[in-house]
Amino acid sequence: MARKPVKYSVVDAFTELPFKGNPAAVCLLEEEREDDWLQSVASEFNLSETCYLTRIDLESARGSPNAALHPRFRLRWFTPVTEVELCGHATLAAAHTLFTSGLLKCNTIEFLTQSGILTAKKVPDLKKSEPLKYENGEANERFFIELDFPATTIVEDDSVEVSSLHKALSGASALDIKKTTGHDFLVYIFAFSVSLQHMILSLRKYYTYLV
Repeated sequence: MARKPVKYSVVDAFTELPFKGNPAAVCLLEEEREDDWLQSVASEFNLSETCYLTRIDLESARGSPNAALHPRFRLRWFTPVTEVELCGHATLAAAHTLFTSGLLKCNTIEFLTQSGILTAKKVPDLKKSEPLKYENGEANERFFIELDFPATTIVEDDSVEVSSLHKALSGASALDIKKTTGHDFLVYIFAFSVSLQHMILSLRKYYTYLV
């Protein structure tokens, strides 16, 4: 039997302007796909993240003690080379796609992921200073998306090569350096304000991949 076509979109997160922000591909799946296929599609998009949404049948979950009160989707994230456990901007892109697609008539979505259940809430923009924008004769609603992510504990880390980080960050000194439990993420607390863009450009000289 032929596979159903996959609907997808590319969403620029953290911006109101086209071709700005942080792009992510969002794919709406009507059936489960093999991991190799998911990875191949992510490699073809060649964006920092490609995410896949699969609707979880609420009817089959009714009566279960873990039944969801809100629409729930399975959400997975892939870079061009591997699957990852969590991605913020791709989750935001996924929520935006669902809230604006007309598929849902609700203000809360739950995502079942490798990092647990994540929640996205649609929050109306209460500012009245700007008039509504219209597209195809319909009002384009303005809203924010509030994400509820799991908290990650940070601990002291004495193994960090402070001198290497100091060099990579063009001499920006740190008040403290910690690491997250269960992951290889570093938390670098600066001693003074620095340009984030300049910091990323500096780190790319020493690291081939940045989250």
